[in-house]
Amino acid sequence: MESSDKAAESAVVGNYVEMEAEGKPSSMKSRISKLFWHGGSAYDAWFSCASNQVAQVLLTLPYSFSQLGMTSGILFQLFYGLLGSWTAYLISILYVEYRTRKEREKVVFRNHVIQWFEVLDGLLGKHWRNVGLAFNCTFLLFGSVIQLIACASNIYYINDNLDKRTWTYIFGACCATTVFIPSFHNYRIWSFLGLIMTTYTAWYLTIASLLHGQVEGVTHSGPTKMVLYFTGATNILYTFGGHAVTVEIMHAMWKPQKFKAIYLLATLYVLTLTLPSASAVYWAFGDLLLNHSNAFSLLPRSPFKDMAVILMLIHQFITFGFACTPLYFVWEKAIGLHECKSLCKRAMARLPVVVPIWFLAIIFPFFGPINSTVGSLLVSFTVYIIPALAHIFTFRSAAARENAVEQPSKYFGRWVGAYLINMFVVVWVLIVGFGFGGWASMTNFIHQIDTFGLFTKCYQCLPTPHAPAAPMPPPRANTTHRHAP
Repeated sequence: MESSDKAAESAVVGNYVEMEAEGKPSSMKSRISKLFWHGGSAYDAWFSCASNQVAQVLLTLPYSFSQLGMTSGILFQLFYGLLGSWTAYLISILYVEYRTRKEREKVVFRNHVIQWFEVLDGLLGKHWRNVGLAFNCTFLLFGSVIQLIACASNIYYINDNLDKRTWTYIFGACCATTVFIPSFHNYRIWSFLGLIMTTYTAWYLTIASLLHGQVEGVTHSGPTKMVLYFTGATNILYTFGGHAVTVEIMHAMWKPQKFKAIYLLATLYVLTLTLPSASAVYWAFGDLLLNHSNAFSLLPRSPFKDMAVILMLIHQFITFGFACTPLYFVWEKAIGLHECKSLCKRAMARLPVVVPIWFLAIIFPFFGPINSTVGSLLVSFTVYIIPALAHIFTFRSAAARENAVEQPSKYFGRWVGAYLINMFVVVWVLIVGFGFGGWASMTNFIHQIDTFGLFTKCYQCLPTPHAPAAPMPPPRANTTHRHAP
């Protein structure tokens, strides 16, 4: 294991030495830039993974608990947390394998960000590339849509003077400013602040729910329906499937071979936020959550709640950038501007990517149900099934396994153990995540469309009180004269 680590380091670290040299401070300005803007350490990657993973889904997990019940909710979080960590580990292995092979061929990546579809192309060919590109881009597109919907949903609970659709217009314009962030190197301070924000929000939800106590007549009847059960399960599948940007985060590291355990460590921290908050909110409000997909909607107004909403808004702006940045890279490569050194040109070229996201957020403002739909139809393939199958097919020959840069650990049973785990991931996610989850989440999603309609102005908003109707005026006397025959 140690020798494979050294081989990976010697193969992959090459170009990053040059980048580190460029990043060494030579003045106060460069020191400040490195501190806040230019990150590439293992700590930066951990902050990026932990901050990106939890995001707005923190507010929908109590809703999932009301669909699943307390026990199933906790077990699914632990299970999918481990499953997500395994497939993130596979993606990191495939990235190192791809990059090592390319650098042995003297390919230089100085101004090029490697992405997941390029890894699939280099290791398995164009058909794998096309499938990976389609799923990855669609998932990231709707991941950005969900962040925009969440912004409008959250701000409404501290300022309902505007409806949620109007807030979506406003935050769409705000989130468009992420076009000016060049790459994941430049998310250092944002990742750090984002994790602080979600940590505060999670513990606010926990403490506020416990202090509020259980509402009168609270019931905890979940699970009651198969549709709701699998809808809740796929929302948790979505929660721990946030590693569609794993390759981009790895590429931003000085030594990407150190990424192997980072996602697992990030997941363990995220569980300390999601388990207490979801459990406490569900304990306090029970089945009321079935009709309130945003946990903020049931907690009383307070300065602490306002602070949590504001922090989550900022964090969703950051997560929008995380989800959208890989899409910016794909678009830049498609139009031939990816290696352009002018930030302004790249920023202007990226703007068309934001427009469909904005539009989709206005069409489908179903905060909560859309998470489960994306989880079952897109996350299941993008970050679970495709990486597991890619690992199996990349190392299917004895020569590929013998020459692999990264050998599976003995704790996983070497190659046989890795193969069995991969097959379990594929079968489980295909049947439970995509099959049952897809059926349940689409059923629930269609129900939302039937109930609220597309382009709904204010999803799950309380009806505004109407002024009492004015009394009907008395009937006027008939002043028309009938003509004599």
